[in-house]
Order: sequence, then C-alpha cells, then structure tokens
Amino acid sequence: MKDLARFSGGQANPAALDQSSHASVQVRLITISGEEADQRIDNFLLRICKGVPKSHIYRVLRSGEVRVNKGRVDQTYRLREGDVIRIPPVRVAERATQAVPGAEFSILFEDPWVLVIDKPAGVAVHGGSGVSYGVIEQLRASRPEAKFLELVHRLDRETSGILMLAKKRSALTNLHEQIREGQLDKRYLALVHGDWQNARQHVKLPLFKYTTPDGERRVRVQSDGLPSHTVFNLVRRYGSFALLEAELKTGRTHQIRVHLASSGFPIAGDDKYGDFALNRALQKSDGSRIALKRMFLHAYQITFTHPESGVPVTLKAPLPPECEKFLKSLEQASK
Repeated sequence: MKDLARFSGGQANPAALDQSSHASVQVRLITISGEEADQRIDNFLLRICKGVPKSHIYRVLRSGEVRVNKGRVDQTYRLREGDVIRIPPVRVAERATQAVPGAEFSILFEDPWVLVIDKPAGVAVHGGSGVSYGVIEQLRASRPEAKFLELVHRLDRETSGILMLAKKRSALTNLHEQIREGQLDKRYLALVHGDWQNARQHVKLPLFKYTTPDGERRVRVQSDGLPSHTVFNLVRRYGSFALLEAELKTGRTHQIRVHLASSGFPIAGDDKYGDFALNRALQKSDGSRIALKRMFLHAYQITFTHPESGVPVTLKAPLPPECEKFLKSLEQASK
C-alpha cells in the first residue's frame, strides 16, 4: 500500500510517528458526524491528516485508496452524515515546517456562530501557492480552543476588507447556501483609471480560470467560461480616476479585476490584470499626489442573514488609511 506522506528524499521522524501512535501506520475508519457533513472530502482530509502535503492527499484520492462507504469518490465529493471514510496509512516525514504565528485581526463582528474580520492587504487568506500560512492558519493558531473555524469565502491576497469565517459547521453550511442562492450581498470599492461614464453599469462577461506554465492561477474572458455578473456604481471621480462600488452577482475568482480590466478600466495597482506602466508611475509620488503601493480594491460591505437568528446583518469596513490618503491626494492634485 502506498504511503500517504512519503517525501522525496525525506526521512521518517520517529517522534512524529510515536505521537500519531497506530493511527499513523494503520488504516483508519472515520464515521462522519452532523457537524462534519457537507464539506468536500479533500478539505476534510487536509484537516485530518495534518502535516501531509496536499499533493499526497490528492494522489491517494485519485488512486482510490481513500474510500467512502467502500466506494471510490473524487475530490469534490461532499460528505454526508453517517458516511464511513477509509483513510490509508499516514506518515508524516521529517521536514522543517514553519511554525504558524498566532494572530488576531480587526474584528467587525463575532458571536458563537460567525467571525467577521477586516483583512489587511498583502495577507493571504490561507496557505498554499508559495505561501506558508494565511489568515485561517493564524487565527487557528491564536485560538487553539476553537473546535471549528473555516473560511466562508475568500479574498485575493492583494485585496483588503471584510472576510467572514464560520465557527460552527451548521453556520458554514447555511452561509454557503446563502451564497449559492445569491442571498449574501458583498460590495467592494475599486479605484480605476479612465473616463468612466455611467452612474450604474452591468458587466456580464464569462470567465475562464486557467494556470500559467509557472503555476500561477489566472482568469480571462472566454466564451465558454463561467457566467459572471458584476454591477458597478460610480461613487466619485478624481480627475482621470473613478472610485466605483462593485456589487458581486456571482462570485468567480478575480471577477471584479478581470471585468474591469476587460472593460478598459484597470484597477489602480493591480499587478496581474492592470496597466503596468500606470502602476509603476503610481508607485512614485507626483506633486501633491502620494504614491500608491497596493492594489486599490477593498471589500467594504457585506449583508447576510444570520445563520442562527435569521436576522439580516450588514457590516462595513472603512477604507484603509493608505487608500483614504491616496484619494485625498488625488483630490488635491485635481484642483
């Protein structure tokens, strides 16, 4: 039987194996509880098999060594209460792993079901793709007593603002249902360059997700892509720039960024889809205009139905100081 966590060139760590006891070298059978139900099996395994690389998790899923109710499933299978999962032997090889520092973030709302924070720009929401850890890992490290903590949705690393997490499986399931039904309203503020004309504009462009040869995740407008819809409202003009509110009607990867760039209005500071010459110019101050050293995209408002009480909740996160200061400098420069 294949070993789930045999690293290339790595050597076994006896201490790690001892801590795992027989669970590390024997097949495990786990029965899914109600709180564990309705999550994808790959996400479940990544949590159960701590220290095992993602590549190994997906390998044993593809090979059929992981079974649900004695049958093969793929990585997208959603667990049901009462499912019995067969997990093959797991060994965690000795490999230097970076300790995750616990961190707390500005909290906008918290109760026993939901945690909503104001994420800074430049911080990933989770580890992976060259990032050792992100918001979710740091929050778990700072809250070791938390029995459950999962991301409800995601934000790009370069985007600041509202990020929602669930503290109970039932809350996560409920909020995901609200997202699927279009009942969760998320709004962003984006600064674009160009002569934006309309007070309100709908953009409906299908988006196709792909991976570059160097492994970077990208999105482009493509006829056979997923249907995607964003509504943009003009908030204010600042000379050759315009501050827009973006309403997400669908929640595709990089949706706002690609919809704006494809419409001829790149977000200021966007290093993936933006105007690179403009971005370089913005990184240096010019007269009364100060430098902009980040992408100007901020998740500033969210409205959802509380998963326990059923009461509508609207939360707002103010623009970060660096964005506020940049707008004020644009205002001064346009006078």
